[in-house]
Amino acid sequence: MGDFVRLGALPDAARVERMLGRSQDGAGHGLSPRELEVLRLVAAGKSNREIAAALVISEHTVARHVQNIFGKLRVSSRAAATAFAFEHDLV
Repeated sequence: MGDFVRLGALPDAARVERMLGRSQDGAGHGLSPRELEVLRLVAAGKSNREIAAALVISEHTVARHVQNIFGKLRVSSRAAATAFAFEHDLV
């Protein structure tokens, strides 16, 4: 990240940190790096089956991640989670 800062590219540095799940400023909203991956795929309109295939995990595990995401973000639907993700630059 140091090179980004020296070049004056702080927004880019923050985006990279978020993508790596290493945000220091709470931008991940309590989500684990894997939950952020799942949220991004949910926001892209992917089904649990498609997410499971993309991440090479079971559909049951995806469903658990989705429920954890809902709880941590305090939302009750995929649409609300997607809106939250876009509003908070998580995608």
